[in-house]
Amino acid sequence: MVFSPMPFQPYTLPPIRDPPAAEQPESTENVPTASVTSTISEFFKRMIFPPLNPNQLQEFDIQKISWNPHKHCLAFVSGKNQVIVHDFEDSDAKEPFILTSDQQTNVKAVEWRPNSGKMIAVACKGGICLWSASYPGDVPFMKAGVTPYSFSAFPRSSGGRWILVDVLRDSSAEQVTALCWKPDGRYLASASCNSPSFTIWDVSQGLGTPIRRGLSNISLLRWSPSGDYLLAAKFDGTFHFWETNTWTSEPWSSSNGYVSGANWDPEGRVALVSFSNSTTLGSILFSSKPPSIDAHLLPVELPEISSLIVSRGIEKLAWDASGERLALSFKDGNEMYHGLVAVYDVRRSPLVSVSLVGFIRGPGEGAKPLAFAFHNKFKQGPLLSVCWSSGWCCTYPLILRSH
Repeated sequence: MVFSPMPFQPYTLPPIRDPPAAEQPESTENVPTASVTSTISEFFKRMIFPPLNPNQLQEFDIQKISWNPHKHCLAFVSGKNQVIVHDFEDSDAKEPFILTSDQQTNVKAVEWRPNSGKMIAVACKGGICLWSASYPGDVPFMKAGVTPYSFSAFPRSSGGRWILVDVLRDSSAEQVTALCWKPDGRYLASASCNSPSFTIWDVSQGLGTPIRRGLSNISLLRWSPSGDYLLAAKFDGTFHFWETNTWTSEPWSSSNGYVSGANWDPEGRVALVSFSNSTTLGSILFSSKPPSIDAHLLPVELPEISSLIVSRGIEKLAWDASGERLALSFKDGNEMYHGLVAVYDVRRSPLVSVSLVGFIRGPGEGAKPLAFAFHNKFKQGPLLSVCWSSGWCCTYPLILRSH
């Protein structure tokens, strides 16, 4: 099986919110009282929860690329309003699928649904688009209201295509920037970088339940492999570990900026987190089994990042399913290391320690990693796929000696 590089058109992140209503032409009609109340409510909301600077979106770990947990299928954000899906198992698929719809704008994140065959959630403006693969004799159920003209995908010679089967929307109509499926595939967690709450969706019912704690807006969501915990990080440096049976949480805080990246170990006992203003990772070890949320935070030093690379902090990280490979990107860095992805060997005994293996440089001059993710179902070892700012998505084998 050959994992060939795929071209795409990288784009500059657009503004998160639309222009204020005050800049629109005035209507000659009478304005209902409800609209005035809504406008005042929105005004105070923006004062308390100011929108995120669009450029800051590039500095934390949005899920822009995702491997199917059961198949050799890769999906990644390939433009402002589209997602590319490539099925490496389909010998007839010479070109990838391109998922695009008039209901799918300002795409920010993508993630495959576990235990569902081929279904993808796409975070976009005002909601979440759910796409499902369709084959002759195996057509997915499409929710009423998602009309045929509202979706399009490029069909393959094999007869398969992708269908937009549902769009999850809540009353806020915020830009969705974070997605995370519960490992059993039943629930989907979503959040906006412009809101202090996140939503748990029962996808089969199309119902969302908002959950909120604290005032700051949410940057990142990560569900543990067992589904017992959900990590929700915020831009003020606080983050919460939620126990998902009773939905109680334990707050944590950082003096080194906000959580810019996070991943769980295979057993769901350790969460590895990076911070926006630090070159040291945090290893959060849970001391008891669920539903306990007692945990200890221990530092994981990365001396090369501060001394060799001369970086100010970690931007993104990915930890493979075996727990033995870690990839991360970093801010700035000197000329030699600028824009590289660092690869580490990880040991857990049970404390986490890492050792630098090497670096990955992207194609093209000045290429920077936009997003990366591990493929954990390749028998020969983990693969790391990286979307580069030069417009290429490349896959690299990281077949290191096992512990």
